[in-house]
Amino acid sequence: MNRKYITIIIIILMLPLAGLRAQLSGMESALEEAFQKSKIVEYVVVFKDRADFSKSLPLKTKNEKAAFVYHSLVEKATFSQREVLTYLALKNIPHQSFYITNAIKVTSSVEDALWIMNRPEVAWLFYNNAIKMLDYTEEKEIVQSRDVEPEWGIKMIKADSVWAMGYSGEGVVIGGQDTGYAWDVNPLKIKYRGYIDSSDVNHNYSWHDAIHKNSPNFPDSLLNPCGYSILTPCDDQNHGTHTMGTMVGEDLENKIGVAPNAKWIGCRNMDRGWGSPSTYMECFEWLLAPYDLSGENADPSKAPHVINNSWYCSEQEGCSLSNFYLMNEIVNNLKASGIVVVVSAGNSGRECSTITGPPAIFENSFTIGATTDADTIARYSSRGLVTIDSSFRMKPNVSAPGSRVKSVIANGEFANFSGTSMAGPHVAGLVALLISANPELAGKVDEIEEMIESTADKKTWEQDCNDVSGSSFPNAVFGWGRVNALEAVKRALAFSSNVSIADANASLQVFPNPTSDEITLYFKGENEVFYSLLIRNVAGQKIVENNNFNNDKISVVYLSNFPKGMYYYEVRSESGKTYTGKITKI
Repeated sequence: MNRKYITIIIIILMLPLAGLRAQLSGMESALEEAFQKSKIVEYVVVFKDRADFSKSLPLKTKNEKAAFVYHSLVEKATFSQREVLTYLALKNIPHQSFYITNAIKVTSSVEDALWIMNRPEVAWLFYNNAIKMLDYTEEKEIVQSRDVEPEWGIKMIKADSVWAMGYSGEGVVIGGQDTGYAWDVNPLKIKYRGYIDSSDVNHNYSWHDAIHKNSPNFPDSLLNPCGYSILTPCDDQNHGTHTMGTMVGEDLENKIGVAPNAKWIGCRNMDRGWGSPSTYMECFEWLLAPYDLSGENADPSKAPHVINNSWYCSEQEGCSLSNFYLMNEIVNNLKASGIVVVVSAGNSGRECSTITGPPAIFENSFTIGATTDADTIARYSSRGLVTIDSSFRMKPNVSAPGSRVKSVIANGEFANFSGTSMAGPHVAGLVALLISANPELAGKVDEIEEMIESTADKKTWEQDCNDVSGSSFPNAVFGWGRVNALEAVKRALAFSSNVSIADANASLQVFPNPTSDEITLYFKGENEVFYSLLIRNVAGQKIVENNNFNNDKISVVYLSNFPKGMYYYEVRSESGKTYTGKITKI
């Protein structure tokens, strides 16, 4: 055949493909590629109308915040999604609506995706790609039960000293999302919120399974050992059970949990270590307002006080800027509802700027690095500053024991795991200790995080990152330091909702916070006056330094010339006390 005619035929055959690519140009590139390979693809539709809780809510209690955030999100999603949901229902297209962020998961052809994408209320579409949990190291030798001495991490952070004061997590609920949880192993069974007594267990509002089908990372023949959409807690790997043991675990022979008298609830967001944006969204949504086993009757008053997240998503594993934005918004919404979101920093350590994926990179995630039993940084613990989003954000927030941590696994035996996945649960347990010591802290996320940061044992490292010295506080290796439960609880016991920081003799009030222009720092106590004031940006650079006080009890700082964002203050009084905290410029 004439070469000219062959060329014409090839061009004609390529025209539909070229047209498709042009139409798909408004989609995320990963989704565009998926549609070029398959006729039916699972993706997430994100709507333009977004909730904004960037300013502090004028609500006092956790339940008030939770109810307001929940109803605001539901109302926004109901209104903006109605046209697309009607279209999907009429065409019998599989879908799942979310309100934790205004989005819908859809499984459809490219023609339907293009119709949705061209709707005026739709912002963008992205591929519902697989996300992998954090790697961790498992001790080969199974650890046998032994005496009732608390584990080394518990003693390192002095949680056992807090128990001696009478506080061990009473009245607090810890939530987790992971590979699932073996609820009926001895150290966890009676701590489970659904456990009533030996003959009565109610899983409503205490368990949810977001894994409804086989992960694309496993052949169809390798079905999940727990099953799918299960109504009873199960762990398909060990990871989730191990993390929950570090938060609340205890039995007659093992003291493995930081807050052994707290209750726990859980959601499975991974199929043998692999999740997706939609499974994490589903678990976050359930944790914001748990619902019953039928998926009905959501109740924000049943939400946990703190959530542990020992998972991570890099760009190489399918996350992109669109995922980043969505996950960041979800974390913001949970914090606004009064929940502390604890996140493991990652295990890509040694080098600077190795905290690279959501949710560890976000400002409102409380990001945790890992330490060893020698009280040094673990070699694998990821470091800051966060550069992947060009924020140069200071992370981690703090560090906690993460190496050779003994806890229970799914079959009821015990094993040592290592990773920042093991460090995060120590801090989630610490949050429970603070709230049990002072229930007034429930829902006050900024105050809880400030207490943990400011009372951490200061740790230095011979590693500078992005011009932040390893000898400064915070630094990019340990954050504010290795957590100290005893000192944090002392601060919690002195806390009053009317002041930012307090002790027996004096208090430092900081207001307004957040601020758009100026901030006032004021010593309420009669015997305290300023000695020095230092304010740093998130990169650790000094932006305000004042050592010229003459028995002043009040200091006004003007921030109008500085960029919006988070700043850290350090105040020393004449009596030698040091007060630290955060200022948010809006």
